[in-house]
Amino acid sequence: MITALDHIAIAVPDLDAAIKRFMEDFGLTYEGTEIVEAAKTTTAFFPLPPTSIELVHPLNGEGPIAGYLEKRGGGIHHLCFRTDNIEEDVERLRTKGYQFIGDKPTPGAHGSTVIFIHPKSCGGVLIELSQPADAH
Repeated sequence: MITALDHIAIAVPDLDAAIKRFMEDFGLTYEGTEIVEAAKTTTAFFPLPPTSIELVHPLNGEGPIAGYLEKRGGGIHHLCFRTDNIEEDVERLRTKGYQFIGDKPTPGAHGSTVIFIHPKSCGGVLIELSQPADAH
C-alpha cells in the first residue's frame, strides 16, 4: 500500500552547485550523497520531513538522467511514493493497466527497492514506487 510521498527528485546538471544552493540559500539540512549504480546516478538528499528533496545527477555522464538533462535541462524529474509492499503494489497497478519501466523492482538509494511507472500511464508524470530498507 502506498503510505507517503517519499521524495521529489530534481535532475541537476551541476550537483555541487545545486547542493550549495539547497544548503546555503534555502538552509536545508544536507544528508550526503550516494551513488546508485543501478540507475547510473549520484544522489544527494535533503530531508524535509515527512518527505525529502532528492537531487539526481548522472554518474560518469551516463544513464537515463544524462539523457534527460541533454533533452530537457534541469528540473523536476519524478515524484516518489513510499510503499510498504512494492510487489503487491506493482501487481495491483499492472492489473489496472499501468506500464512500468523495467520488469521488476531494482535497488535504489538507501538500500530501498524501487520501480518506475511509465509517464504514459500517469498523464506525463514519471512516478517512482519505493519500499525503504528496514533500517531506513
